Amino acid sequence: MSLNKHTFSIPVMGLGYTIDTPVRVAHFGISSVISLVDDILMEKMREFYSQKFDIPYQTITNKAEDFRAKRITAYLNLVDELVNRKYDELVNSLHKKESELEKYFELLPDSKQIREKFNHLMENKSLTDVKNWLRTTLRPGSIDVNIMTKLDKANYLNREQLPAEYNDAHAALRGFANSKLSSSLVLSAGMNPRLYSYLENFSDFYPDENGQLRKKITLKVSDFRSALIQGRFLAKKGIWISEYRVESGLNCGGHAFATQGYLLGPILKEFKEKRQELIDATFEVYQSGLKEKGLAELSQTPEIRITAQGGVGTNEEHQLLLEEYNLDSIGWGSPFMLVPEACNIDEESLNLLKNAGEDDLYLSDASPLGVPFNNVRGASQQKAIQNYLAEGKPGFPCTKKYLVFNTEYTEIPICTASKQYLKKKLNEVEESEMGTDEKQYQKSKLTEKECLCEGLTNSTYLANGLETDSKRTGVSICPGPNIAYFKQVVSLKEMVDHIYGKINLLKGVKRPNLFLKELHMYVEYLENRLREARETQDNKQLAYLRKFQANLNEGINYYRQFFEKYEHKLQEMKRDVFSELEAFTQKLEKNKI
Repeated sequence: MSLNKHTFSIPVMGLGYTIDTPVRVAHFGISSVISLVDDILMEKMREFYSQKFDIPYQTITNKAEDFRAKRITAYLNLVDELVNRKYDELVNSLHKKESELEKYFELLPDSKQIREKFNHLMENKSLTDVKNWLRTTLRPGSIDVNIMTKLDKANYLNREQLPAEYNDAHAALRGFANSKLSSSLVLSAGMNPRLYSYLENFSDFYPDENGQLRKKITLKVSDFRSALIQGRFLAKKGIWISEYRVESGLNCGGHAFATQGYLLGPILKEFKEKRQELIDATFEVYQSGLKEKGLAELSQTPEIRITAQGGVGTNEEHQLLLEEYNLDSIGWGSPFMLVPEACNIDEESLNLLKNAGEDDLYLSDASPLGVPFNNVRGASQQKAIQNYLAEGKPGFPCTKKYLVFNTEYTEIPICTASKQYLKKKLNEVEESEMGTDEKQYQKSKLTEKECLCEGLTNSTYLANGLETDSKRTGVSICPGPNIAYFKQVVSLKEMVDHIYGKINLLKGVKRPNLFLKELHMYVEYLENRLREARETQDNKQLAYLRKFQANLNEGINYYRQFFEKYEHKLQEMKRDVFSELEAFTQKLEKNKI
């Protein structure tokens, strides 16, 4: 691993938590990811930063044609400009003590060799030569962007549906494609063939005359099979996936897409063993795809990176994943929510996260998408819901409409957290023949839904003192369970030092190994799903869960061998790891289908 490059990145968090993280950290060589869901927030942030740095600003109203894509392009161009400006200032501060360049050095995993080379050049070369060396050696971090592929709502003008290219995800893709950025588009939340096909319209995703990609694709995947299918699907179109990002199904932040009992360790093992198979299988198809497009075939295979994220919390785990599975980088998400220097977090939410324990973090039904959603008890959005219910006014006014998918009662989709939907659905429950307890249970599930469009951006407005178009300020927080073990607000340098083992922010904290934590969550998830399937006598679901259970048992057997291999190398590994694995086996046997 190169000593002048970081071995971690900051993944997308919520809709607003990392909306400007590149402006804060990219000039130090740290890569991070911006969500492209909320163009309204991006327009507000563009205005905010334009005023802060005295840059001319002209608003893009929703009356402008293709306003969503144009707002995204304008914001990303501004972020690119600000990062380049800060990076230039960093390079030009090379002769100053306590400069940003000095901070860049300090943040690296190991800066000794780089410093020695730098000092040698300062003594023997001109300032111009030294600056040129810095620009080629210490690069800024990547300004990557994320699109949840399923958030591709159709849009309307005068109640008439617009063409597919004006769908939310399509417009976001176009906004990125038209920007000046040379970075990666992270596609998450599953395959969307129509959106994938839309990539073909933009030349930046194809190799130039030197075989270089100006814009790359990163695919967030849950298993190897999915990676191979999607990789070949895009390769046929002449689109190369430059990075496969494996995320834990449950031990992560935000929406939790549970695999069929496949655990992170075995998944990464398969990627390690079949990496070359993935490269060969996609490159052959890719060459044909380029040829069909009338483009030159490549003389060598483009780079493929394999990365992982979800629940990593110590330097030991970080290094273990890099070395055991030959990974290129590790994503560190939730711990950075306690680093206000790196992301947008309001004071109330910051204190809530700092004090949250294991029992405060849970998988909820808060998402209008109907997907399990990682949550923390006591967030201000939850308090707002209780106030609405006390007033007899369930649901939220639906203004942004990014999560409108339900057509139960309407021709045009609406959101299941909206007043419009809940009024109809709660009346339906009340008039049903359910028993009193069942009615109450169904009502509590329905009213648990949060307005994530506002909730996942309000922290950004509050943290920056920005006015919103809404008076509602409730904040939704979606941390991974890992946040329970981090108990202090820290600086960027302190968190990075923790990642690289220079300091230990978790000293004295009792914390499970990331693999065992994920296994615990999967066993608990299986138990809950089994209970529901047995109560409803859902045989189809039981068949699915039987396979789920078998995969968990295979995962436990893999971990027995894995921990035997590392038993004497892992200082932080709990001594009772083998008895815990046995306890999980017994639990699965007890619940055998």
